[in-house]
This record gives sequence, C-alpha cells and structure tokens, in this order.
Amino acid sequence: MSYEVKGVLRKVLPVQSGTSKASGKEWQKLSFVVANNNGYEGREQLYCFEIFGADKVDNFIKYNQEGSEVVVKFDIRTNEYNGNYYTSLAAFHVQSGERVEQEAYTPEISGSGRPKPQPIAEDIGEDDLPF
Repeated sequence: MSYEVKGVLRKVLPVQSGTSKASGKEWQKLSFVVANNNGYEGREQLYCFEIFGADKVDNFIKYNQEGSEVVVKFDIRTNEYNGNYYTSLAAFHVQSGERVEQEAYTPEISGSGRPKPQPIAEDIGEDDLPF
C-alpha cells in the first residue's frame, strides 16, 4: 500500500553513503523533512522521508529546494537488524514547484476523519539496504 502527503519541504539533510554488507554495492541515502498542518486541531505535523539510490538522490537535489511545496508518495517499511526494528517512510516520488500548485489536491476522508491512502499503480522494487 502506498501513501501520499502534501506539505512544505522544511529541511534536506546531508547525503549518507556506504557499502552494502551483503552484496558489496555502493549506496546513497538522503533524508528530508516535510511539514503540514494536518495534525490534531491543525497543529504542525512533521514527516521525515528517505530516498535510496544515487540517481534518485541526485534528481531530488536537482529539482527540489527547501521552502517549496511538495507532494510525496511513499511506502512505510520496517526492517529488522540485530533484534531491533526500524521503520522508515521510503519516498519513491516527489512532485514539487509549479506542478503541485496546478493540481487540485483533495484527499478522500475516511470515517475516522483521516485521509484515505491513495493506491499507486506502479511496481516498486526492493532497494539494497545497508543492513
């Protein structure tokens, strides 16, 4: 299942890189923070997303700036490492700038008052994680 969040790109964290233990391949990861006012009673809500892959990281840096409005499509992933579990918001599509403003974004609201997750009709492969 895939999800979508609309908000303002607050911060782009430094790129992290390394080598995969399993396959020995180089990897890059970028984390970024998006904020909106969809929290309880309109309070600010923060989301920290991750992007894996050198080409995806380069495209993100090239087309996105702090302070711009973005729509992020993402998956929620949990991995186990040495008996600990780590959950991440894995972004696979970030739309920003004028394109966001031109599209009308009106999420469907479920019975709980929260936006319904939007299904995405594309196949997403597993990334080579560093652990």
